[in-house]
Amino acid sequence: MSEPQPNWERDVLQKLALAAVQEQRRSRHWSILFKSLGFLYLFIVLFLAAGWFGDDGVGIPKAHTALIDLQGVIASDQASADAVISSLQNAFEDKKTKGVVLRINSPGGSPVQAGQIYDEIRRLRKLHPQVPLHAVVDDICASGGYYVAVGADRIFVDKASIVGSIGVLMDGFGFTETMQKLGVERRLLTAGENKGFLDPFSPVDPAQQAYAKQMLEEIHGQFIATVREGRGARLKETPEMFSGLVWSGERSIQLGLADGFGSLDSVARDVIKAEDIVDFTQEESLAERLAGRLGATMAKAMGLSDRAGVQLR
Repeated sequence: MSEPQPNWERDVLQKLALAAVQEQRRSRHWSILFKSLGFLYLFIVLFLAAGWFGDDGVGIPKAHTALIDLQGVIASDQASADAVISSLQNAFEDKKTKGVVLRINSPGGSPVQAGQIYDEIRRLRKLHPQVPLHAVVDDICASGGYYVAVGADRIFVDKASIVGSIGVLMDGFGFTETMQKLGVERRLLTAGENKGFLDPFSPVDPAQQAYAKQMLEEIHGQFIATVREGRGARLKETPEMFSGLVWSGERSIQLGLADGFGSLDSVARDVIKAEDIVDFTQEESLAERLAGRLGATMAKAMGLSDRAGVQLR
């Protein structure tokens, strides 16, 4: 029987240490491989979700109805013109879009934002005459929402939808009597005699009030002209049509403010003839929303915004 080598313990320890190192290396390699595969998978998913593989992207039907949602108040920090316009452009530029549905559920909002969306709808319809655009009304399509809708080829409603409110308002509050009762004195310093225009803490200036009414009438006239342009001979005008009243969806069809009953699915299926629906609605990022609100807050703090904003509501 042979005697054990004098350094056999050291040899065993070296072999064990070498085996442990090799095992760690193998584990590290497998870890790197799995992490790489995970990142590659996420990368592919993001590419597919963003549509960066072009017109032949996976999951998009050969012919589809493009959906764009306009939900809520039309304003730069809510349902903004930038987001809606970008969505419209993407929908019309997609070669597989057979028709576009703009689904509206809005009480109105900024006349500027609504006007920008309307103008872009008219431009895209001329640029892509083969692609129809129809508006579908959910619960409400009033004021600025209706301003946008009249740019569509046809407007479809539910019988109980609320439609209309073709008018303009500038709202605010007056606190002068309350201040007098509390013994509070308003100290307003301005450079420019009308810089404190309709200040809620000062008595109403008749000249400023008359100027505001004139401005509202001007914007109201623009709204009326847009409705007449968009609806054309379909409109059956009445003395109350442009008074700010609203009507049910059923009555709006009788007045020519809308064309018929319909939902997203029925319009896609029966009017556009493309049942597959692809949502092109673009949502603003959190950073964009915060930037918009920060800008509005700073404008108010610096006295650059209106005391009472003009609204199509």
